[in-house]
Amino acid sequence: MSRNVIDKMLTWAMRGVTYFIILVIGYIIFDIILLGISVISWEFLTGSPRRSGAEGGILPAIVGTFSLVMGTIIVALPLGMASAVYLNEYARQGRLTRTIRLAIVTLAGVPSIVFGLFGLGLFVLFFGFGASIIAGSLTLACMILPIIIVSSEEALKAVPQSLREGSLALGATRWETIYKNVLPYSVSGMMTGSILGIGRAAGETAPILLTVAAFFLPKLPNSVFDQVMALPYHLYILATQHPEADKILPMQYGTALVLITLVLGINLLAIILRIRVRRKYRW
Repeated sequence: MSRNVIDKMLTWAMRGVTYFIILVIGYIIFDIILLGISVISWEFLTGSPRRSGAEGGILPAIVGTFSLVMGTIIVALPLGMASAVYLNEYARQGRLTRTIRLAIVTLAGVPSIVFGLFGLGLFVLFFGFGASIIAGSLTLACMILPIIIVSSEEALKAVPQSLREGSLALGATRWETIYKNVLPYSVSGMMTGSILGIGRAAGETAPILLTVAAFFLPKLPNSVFDQVMALPYHLYILATQHPEADKILPMQYGTALVLITLVLGINLLAIILRIRVRRKYRW
């Protein structure tokens, strides 16, 4: 069999796998929309749950999820990007730095339940935050921090070394070089990794199960030390633990539709910001 035939077969195989994955994802989204759109209403989006979530709305879960995502972004984004800048621009490239990078990559693959147990032991019990927004946000931030660091460092490496050398040759300091010649051209790539991390944080159940999420709490939080409902955990309870789980399928699908919409909305805003930055800075 000739090399061209093998190449064409592999190309069509990869194309077929890609189309199959898109088809499966499209079917799942279509099914959720079809079965969940019937319960979407103003009352459902702005009301409080009743009968342990079998009736009423999901506003506390929406606000709780949004609060957790915002808290995670505030903590993880600057720490992750700053760590990437240090590892790529300041740290001496040696055995220690390689070990740190290996540890970061390893942490990116740790199961989320492990981060949940870590957050429970450190933030909930040791620091005494209790089951609260701050404990949940810090736990989620620890979970997505490796993803942001790895992707941000790759984006920094993609910037040509000549931009740094030219700036330093003209008398700029290292920080001025990073701030004016490196970050503007790498921030779009750094945002890509952040989008992946934020999307993962918004849809996780295990970490918030142990650090912040409440089963039934039909009120809005007053501070970062309050416990809240969250859409992933609320959906998990409705689908698996609720005594009327087989009778409230529309509520389950409606909650899933809102969760997907929220995640896609956050990702869309980040993508738009990334595109605008990429158009402004080209090299």
